[in-house]
Amino acid sequence: SEDVVEEGTINVISQDRLFSVGDRVFLERTAGPQGDRLYISDFNRTSSLVWIIVLFVVLVVLVGRGKGLRAMAGTVFSLVIIFGFILPQIIAGRDPVLVSIAGAVVLLSVSTYLVYGWNQKAHAAVAGMMLSLALTGALAWLFARWARLTGLSEEGGFLIYELGGDISLRGIVLGGIIIGSLGVLDDICVGQASAIFELANANRGMSWRQLLRSGLNIGRDHIAAMVNTLLLAYVGASMPLMLAFMIYQDSFLRRINREPIAEEIIRTM
Repeated sequence: SEDVVEEGTINVISQDRLFSVGDRVFLERTAGPQGDRLYISDFNRTSSLVWIIVLFVVLVVLVGRGKGLRAMAGTVFSLVIIFGFILPQIIAGRDPVLVSIAGAVVLLSVSTYLVYGWNQKAHAAVAGMMLSLALTGALAWLFARWARLTGLSEEGGFLIYELGGDISLRGIVLGGIIIGSLGVLDDICVGQASAIFELANANRGMSWRQLLRSGLNIGRDHIAAMVNTLLLAYVGASMPLMLAFMIYQDSFLRRINREPIAEEIIRTM
Protein backbone atom coordinates (compact mmCIF):
# COMPACT_ATOMS: atom_id res chain seq x y z
CA SER A 1 0.00 0.00 0.00
CA GLU A 2 1.08 3.58 -0.54
CA ASP A 3 1.08 6.14 2.29
CA VAL A 4 0.37 9.79 1.51
CA VAL A 5 2.06 12.35 3.76
CA GLU A 6 0.62 15.85 3.96
CA GLU A 7 2.68 19.00 4.59
CA GLY A 8 1.54 22.61 4.59
CA THR A 9 -2.18 21.88 4.39
CA ILE A 10 -2.82 22.68 8.05
CA ASN A 11 0.14 24.55 9.55
CA VAL A 12 1.67 27.76 8.23
CA ILE A 13 5.04 27.09 6.58
CA SER A 14 7.76 29.13 4.88
CA GLN A 15 9.78 28.46 1.74
CA ASP A 16 12.68 27.19 3.90
CA ARG A 17 10.37 24.52 5.32
CA LEU A 18 9.62 22.91 1.94
CA PHE A 19 11.04 19.38 1.70
CA SER A 20 12.75 17.66 -1.21
CA VAL A 21 13.73 14.10 -2.14
CA GLY A 22 16.47 12.79 0.13
CA ASP A 23 15.60 14.88 3.19
CA ARG A 24 15.48 12.94 6.45
CA VAL A 25 12.38 13.88 8.42
CA PHE A 26 10.26 12.88 11.39
CA LEU A 27 6.74 11.62 10.75
CA GLU A 28 3.82 11.78 13.14
CA ARG A 29 0.86 9.41 12.96
CA THR A 30 -2.62 10.36 14.17
CA ALA A 31 -5.71 8.16 14.17
CA GLY A 32 -8.86 9.41 12.47
CA PRO A 33 -12.29 8.20 11.30
CA GLN A 34 -10.90 7.50 7.82
CA GLY A 35 -7.87 5.68 9.20
CA ASP A 36 -4.41 6.75 10.30
CA ARG A 37 -3.05 10.02 8.98
CA LEU A 38 0.65 10.81 8.51
CA TYR A 39 2.24 14.23 8.51
CA ILE A 40 5.79 15.57 8.62
CA SER A 41 6.61 17.16 11.96
CA ASP A 42 10.17 18.40 11.32
CA PHE A 43 13.58 17.81 9.77
CA ASN A 44 15.89 15.22 11.34
CA ARG A 45 18.80 17.41 12.50
CA THR A 46 20.50 14.88 14.78
CA SER A 47 23.66 14.30 12.73
CA SER A 48 24.31 18.00 12.08
CA LEU A 49 23.76 18.87 15.76
CA VAL A 50 26.18 16.15 16.86
CA TRP A 51 28.91 17.35 14.50
CA ILE A 52 28.44 20.99 15.52
CA ILE A 53 28.77 20.04 19.20
CA VAL A 54 31.86 17.90 18.50
CA LEU A 55 33.48 20.76 16.56
CA PHE A 56 32.75 23.18 19.40
CA VAL A 57 34.20 20.86 22.08
CA VAL A 58 37.33 20.14 20.02
CA LEU A 59 38.02 23.84 19.42
CA VAL A 60 37.48 24.75 23.08
CA VAL A 61 39.86 22.01 24.24
CA LEU A 62 42.48 22.80 21.56
CA VAL A 63 42.53 26.51 22.38
CA GLY A 64 41.85 26.36 26.12
CA ARG A 65 43.71 23.09 26.78
CA GLY A 66 43.35 22.03 30.42
CA LYS A 67 41.24 25.02 31.37
CA GLY A 68 39.08 24.53 28.28
CA LEU A 69 38.52 20.89 29.24
CA ARG A 70 37.52 21.91 32.76
CA ALA A 71 35.23 24.57 31.29
CA MET A 72 33.46 21.92 29.22
CA ALA A 73 33.09 19.79 32.37
CA GLY A 74 31.57 22.84 34.09
CA THR A 75 29.15 23.30 31.18
CA VAL A 76 28.04 19.66 31.41
CA PHE A 77 27.56 20.07 35.16
CA SER A 78 25.45 23.19 34.56
CA LEU A 79 23.20 21.26 32.17
CA VAL A 80 22.87 18.46 34.73
CA ILE A 81 21.78 20.96 37.41
CA ILE A 82 19.27 22.65 35.09
CA PHE A 83 17.71 19.51 33.60
CA GLY A 84 18.28 17.22 36.58
CA PHE A 85 17.30 19.52 39.43
CA ILE A 86 15.83 22.93 38.57
CA LEU A 87 13.28 21.95 35.91
CA PRO A 88 12.12 18.70 37.60
CA GLN A 89 11.66 20.51 40.92
CA ILE A 90 9.55 23.22 39.27
CA ILE A 91 7.44 20.58 37.51
CA ALA A 92 7.01 18.85 40.89
CA GLY A 93 5.42 22.02 42.26
CA ARG A 94 8.31 23.60 44.16
CA ASP A 95 8.66 27.40 44.22
CA PRO A 96 10.41 28.34 40.92
CA VAL A 97 12.33 31.25 42.45
CA LEU A 98 13.74 29.31 45.40
CA VAL A 99 14.59 26.34 43.19
CA SER A 100 16.32 28.58 40.63
CA ILE A 101 18.35 30.36 43.33
CA ALA A 102 19.37 27.08 44.98
CA GLY A 103 20.38 25.59 41.65
CA ALA A 104 22.22 28.77 40.69
CA VAL A 105 24.28 28.75 43.90
CA VAL A 106 25.38 25.15 43.35
CA LEU A 107 25.93 25.70 39.63
CA LEU A 108 28.06 28.82 40.04
CA SER A 109 30.12 27.48 42.92
CA VAL A 110 31.00 24.12 41.42
CA SER A 111 31.63 25.48 37.92
CA THR A 112 33.88 28.28 39.17
CA TYR A 113 35.99 26.07 41.42
CA LEU A 114 36.16 23.38 38.76
CA VAL A 115 37.61 25.79 36.20
CA TYR A 116 39.76 28.08 38.39
CA GLY A 117 40.65 25.81 41.32
CA TRP A 118 40.37 26.28 45.08
CA ASN A 119 42.13 29.63 45.59
CA GLN A 120 41.55 33.19 46.74
CA LYS A 121 40.66 34.44 43.26
CA ALA A 122 37.91 31.82 42.94
CA HIS A 123 36.69 32.60 46.49
CA ALA A 124 36.44 36.31 45.61
CA ALA A 125 34.62 35.58 42.35
CA VAL A 126 32.11 33.23 44.04
CA ALA A 127 31.47 35.75 46.83
CA GLY A 128 30.80 38.45 44.24
CA MET A 129 28.48 36.13 42.30
CA MET A 130 26.45 35.27 45.40
CA LEU A 131 25.97 38.92 46.37
CA SER A 132 25.10 39.84 42.78
CA LEU A 133 22.73 36.89 42.49
CA ALA A 134 20.86 37.96 45.63
CA LEU A 135 20.59 41.51 44.31
CA THR A 136 19.47 40.30 40.87
CA GLY A 137 16.78 38.10 42.41
CA ALA A 138 15.49 40.96 44.60
CA LEU A 139 15.39 43.39 41.67
CA ALA A 140 13.72 40.86 39.38
CA TRP A 141 11.03 40.20 42.02
CA LEU A 142 10.49 43.94 42.53
CA PHE A 143 10.35 44.78 38.82
CA ALA A 144 8.04 41.86 37.96
CA ARG A 145 5.53 42.92 40.63
CA TRP A 146 5.89 46.60 39.75
CA ALA A 147 5.18 45.92 36.06
CA ARG A 148 2.42 43.39 36.92
CA LEU A 149 3.96 40.57 34.90
CA THR A 150 1.85 37.41 35.03
CA GLY A 151 3.96 35.06 32.92
CA LEU A 152 0.87 34.02 30.96
CA SER A 153 1.86 33.26 27.38
CA GLU A 154 1.31 30.44 24.90
CA GLU A 155 3.90 28.35 26.75
CA GLY A 156 2.45 29.45 30.10
CA GLY A 157 -1.00 28.33 29.03
CA PHE A 158 0.40 24.93 28.08
CA LEU A 159 2.05 24.61 31.52
CA ILE A 160 -1.22 25.45 33.27
CA TYR A 161 -3.01 22.85 31.14
CA GLU A 162 -0.42 20.17 31.95
CA LEU A 163 0.53 21.04 35.55
CA GLY A 164 -2.59 22.74 36.89
CA GLY A 165 -3.45 26.28 37.90
CA ASP A 166 -1.34 26.25 41.07
CA ILE A 167 1.93 26.64 39.18
CA SER A 168 3.47 30.11 39.58
CA LEU A 169 4.00 31.51 36.09
CA ARG A 170 5.43 34.74 37.49
CA GLY A 171 7.84 32.63 39.54
CA ILE A 172 8.92 30.85 36.37
CA VAL A 173 9.62 34.21 34.70
CA LEU A 174 11.68 35.26 37.74
CA GLY A 175 13.52 31.94 37.74
CA GLY A 176 14.31 32.40 34.06
CA ILE A 177 15.73 35.87 34.73
CA ILE A 178 17.90 34.48 37.53
CA ILE A 179 19.22 31.60 35.42
CA GLY A 180 19.74 33.95 32.47
CA SER A 181 21.87 36.27 34.62
CA LEU A 182 24.31 33.50 35.62
CA GLY A 183 26.42 33.76 32.48
CA VAL A 184 26.76 37.51 32.93
CA LEU A 185 27.65 37.15 36.61
CA ASP A 186 30.23 34.49 35.80
CA ASP A 187 31.86 36.69 33.18
CA ILE A 188 31.84 39.89 35.23
CA CYS A 189 32.82 38.49 38.63
CA VAL A 190 35.61 36.23 37.40
CA GLY A 191 36.93 39.01 35.15
CA GLN A 192 36.93 41.52 38.01
CA ALA A 193 38.56 39.12 40.47
CA SER A 194 41.20 38.13 37.92
CA ALA A 195 42.01 41.77 37.12
CA ILE A 196 42.42 42.73 40.80
CA PHE A 197 44.66 39.76 41.58
CA GLU A 198 46.82 40.53 38.54
CA LEU A 199 47.16 44.14 39.66
CA ALA A 200 48.09 43.06 43.19
CA ASN A 201 50.70 40.59 41.90
CA ALA A 202 52.16 43.13 39.46
CA ASN A 203 52.51 45.85 42.13
CA ARG A 204 52.80 44.53 45.67
CA GLY A 205 52.94 48.08 47.00
CA MET A 206 49.36 48.98 46.02
CA SER A 207 47.05 49.62 48.96
CA TRP A 208 43.55 48.19 49.13
CA ARG A 209 42.19 51.67 48.36
CA GLN A 210 44.25 51.85 45.18
CA LEU A 211 43.16 48.33 44.21
CA LEU A 212 39.54 49.29 44.85
CA ARG A 213 39.86 52.43 42.71
CA SER A 214 41.49 50.47 39.87
CA GLY A 215 38.87 47.75 40.17
CA LEU A 216 36.08 50.31 39.88
CA ASN A 217 37.68 51.77 36.74
CA ILE A 218 37.83 48.29 35.19
CA GLY A 219 34.27 47.65 36.35
CA ARG A 220 32.99 50.77 34.61
CA ASP A 221 34.36 49.44 31.32
CA HIS A 222 32.75 46.10 32.08
CA ILE A 223 29.39 47.80 32.68
CA ALA A 224 29.63 49.90 29.51
CA ALA A 225 30.26 46.79 27.40
CA MET A 226 27.80 44.54 29.22
CA VAL A 227 24.79 46.86 28.94
CA ASN A 228 25.02 46.77 25.16
CA THR A 229 25.82 43.04 25.18
CA LEU A 230 22.69 42.21 27.16
CA LEU A 231 20.47 44.34 24.94
CA LEU A 232 21.82 42.79 21.74
CA ALA A 233 21.63 39.26 23.16
CA TYR A 234 17.96 39.55 24.13
CA VAL A 235 16.97 41.37 20.93
CA GLY A 236 18.78 38.75 18.85
CA ALA A 237 17.10 35.90 20.72
CA SER A 238 13.68 37.54 20.24
CA MET A 239 14.02 38.64 16.62
CA PRO A 240 10.61 37.28 15.46
CA LEU A 241 8.99 39.01 18.43
CA MET A 242 10.79 42.25 17.54
CA LEU A 243 9.61 42.03 13.92
CA ALA A 244 6.04 41.46 15.07
CA PHE A 245 6.54 44.46 17.36
CA MET A 246 7.49 46.62 14.35
CA ILE A 247 4.63 45.62 12.02
CA TYR A 248 1.84 45.50 14.61
CA GLN A 249 -0.63 48.31 13.90
CA ASP A 250 -0.73 49.96 17.31
CA SER A 251 0.82 52.90 19.14
CA PHE A 252 4.36 52.55 20.49
CA LEU A 253 3.26 52.83 24.13
CA ARG A 254 0.54 50.24 23.59
CA ARG A 255 3.01 47.86 21.99
CA ILE A 256 5.57 48.01 24.80
CA ASN A 257 2.76 47.39 27.29
CA ARG A 258 2.06 43.97 25.83
CA GLU A 259 3.42 41.36 28.23
CA PRO A 260 5.83 39.53 25.88
CA ILE A 261 7.53 42.85 25.08
CA ALA A 262 7.44 44.13 28.68
CA GLU A 263 8.91 40.84 29.90
CA GLU A 264 11.88 41.14 27.54
CA ILE A 265 12.47 44.75 28.61
CA ILE A 266 12.49 43.81 32.30
CA ARG A 267 14.66 40.75 31.61
CA THR A 268 17.23 43.02 29.95
CA MET A 269 17.12 45.64 32.69
